[in-house]
Amino acid sequence: MLSPYDKDVAAEIAEACGVGPLASVLLCARGLSDPFEAESFLYDADLCDPFELPDMEPAVERVQRAVDDGEPITVFGDYDCDGVTATALLYTCLKARGAKVDTYIPDRAAEGYGLNPAAIDALHERGTKLIVTVDNGISAAEEVAYAKTLGIDTVVTDHHTCGDVLPDAVAVVNPHRADAVCDFCDWAGVGVAFKLACALAGGDGYAVLDEVGDLVALGTVADVVPLRGENRVLVRAATALLNDQLIGGTARPGIAALFRQSGSVDALDATVLAFRLVPRLNAAGRMGSAERALRLLLTDDKAEAERLAAELCDANTERQRIEQEITAEAVAKIEADPALRADRVLIVDGEGWHRGVVGIVAARLAEKYGRPAVVLSLEGDVAKGSGRSIPGFSLYDALAACRDVFTLFGGHSQAAGMTLPAGSIAEFRRRINEYAASLEPTEPELMLDCKLRPAALSFETAAALSILEPYGAENPPPLFGLYGMRLTGLQSVGGGKHLRLTAERDGVTVGLIYFSVSAEEFPYREGDMLDFAVRLYESEFRGEKQVSVQVRAVRPAGADDDAVLAAYRRYAAFCAGEGTDEPLVDRDLCGAVYRFLKANDGWRGDGETLALRLGLAPDKIAGCLTALDVLTELGILTRDGDAYRLPPVPQKVDLDDSALYRRASRAT
Repeated sequence: MLSPYDKDVAAEIAEACGVGPLASVLLCARGLSDPFEAESFLYDADLCDPFELPDMEPAVERVQRAVDDGEPITVFGDYDCDGVTATALLYTCLKARGAKVDTYIPDRAAEGYGLNPAAIDALHERGTKLIVTVDNGISAAEEVAYAKTLGIDTVVTDHHTCGDVLPDAVAVVNPHRADAVCDFCDWAGVGVAFKLACALAGGDGYAVLDEVGDLVALGTVADVVPLRGENRVLVRAATALLNDQLIGGTARPGIAALFRQSGSVDALDATVLAFRLVPRLNAAGRMGSAERALRLLLTDDKAEAERLAAELCDANTERQRIEQEITAEAVAKIEADPALRADRVLIVDGEGWHRGVVGIVAARLAEKYGRPAVVLSLEGDVAKGSGRSIPGFSLYDALAACRDVFTLFGGHSQAAGMTLPAGSIAEFRRRINEYAASLEPTEPELMLDCKLRPAALSFETAAALSILEPYGAENPPPLFGLYGMRLTGLQSVGGGKHLRLTAERDGVTVGLIYFSVSAEEFPYREGDMLDFAVRLYESEFRGEKQVSVQVRAVRPAGADDDAVLAAYRRYAAFCAGEGTDEPLVDRDLCGAVYRFLKANDGWRGDGETLALRLGLAPDKIAGCLTALDVLTELGILTRDGDAYRLPPVPQKVDLDDSALYRRASRAT
């Protein structure tokens, strides 16, 4: 879908903000139609007053008293990148103030998320008098109360959604509290820890940023919080500082080592953080102990930094392997079960699936199927897992609607974790899908910032976009539409894992790269007229600067979005057991689909492209997909994911033997 914008407003923004015409169009298309808002987005460098956050004053008073009195303080973190960077940040700042401070990060497998009684007992034996939580604690009312019985005070700093009851802590610093009056509230866990450090420093945010800005940038990017408002200010300033440190040799040894070992790039930005450094830091907690990542961030020993960075790179490689295996298993389970495939919220479980990667697998499923997904690992009679959502669907609210099913749950709108009895999975699936059915249907939409002519795909165009950085959540890299392009070439690259395409319009030929799509998965052929959604990246080849055009999505040219979406909704409703106003299939359509597959040695692609190949209108997409299901049910086809094949020996069948056909061929 193309984002709307007003050309006159865009011109006004260009003049007021001193930006080029393309940048002004993009700002306007992203809702920044007021010149003041656009200027603030581009140039604002102000940081919020940390004392705007609720309970900041009692938090500062209690922490400062512990520092002054030499009381043992423990920074209690989490095992993901946000939690580890928040732990390192607060430890560093407290240590610099002369505090007697240590850290504790629970083991993902043995302890799970957040405060727990065993950890509190261990801290009591250490002599801890004050626990300061970072990136956790808001749901730990019982644990905070237990710590209090042992004479341990707690200051909670967290950014997750608050429950009905707040912990009875000395202070609960969370911008999402119902009584919060913050101008900005979308910090990651490390952002809230940063605000506490700023408050302890008397509110001088930039002085603290000079000290720990690298940690703020890493954790903020890792937690995929919106890169707007203060988050944008923090990441922009911190990445500039970190680049200067890397060039000058003054960067934190662990980050410098990880940067070197994660691959060769000229400069570090939010994208490099997100795709190179963050996965490796996360891999420590996913594949073992997050303590390795914490030590990497805190060490001053370059040799130790190199060793730990190498360990994290190896852990990330292993994480990728396991993630791919579990994703394949999860997809196979979904594809093998039509009822599961039709659910509005996908719930899939597996015995002994590695808990460290189930959240990533859930993200892969949500992206593949365009629906919220929850992936559960079964360990005896307990299921533990993570979920990821799509824009417009709050996963936290959905889980809260069936909260009595869980032993424990928490998170926010787009990501959450949960623990429940294995015997309750079916009930969980039923309840969360009933909740989803009560809402307006939500489908992820691919929003294009604007259309471009092929001739505009230049290095100069790509370079002009840099003013919009840093990119991240709610400020993604611009996505452009190349409409009405004729596909002229297709070549496998990267060992068959990727595609290099060429397409032409108006006498201009464009080279494109389509990552993670093989020739077998690509349903189009030379001569097809296509619309591409692309991103532009600056690159350099043999010393010459150029633009890389990366395909993010492709569809038949001139497709009717509303008609296509309506057809897919109709098919989903049929798969979910709902009736149809008119028949979806008949013998002629099933026969046409069969003959096409026979002539083409099977089919791999979506329903829209299949209808296009058959010369059918978009309203027949649901029928084409149903015909594939009918033929598969009868054994005429075999299905592997989205690939359909004819068995070696053809067989005669009667369509009426298919229960699906009988239901789909009549109105109900």
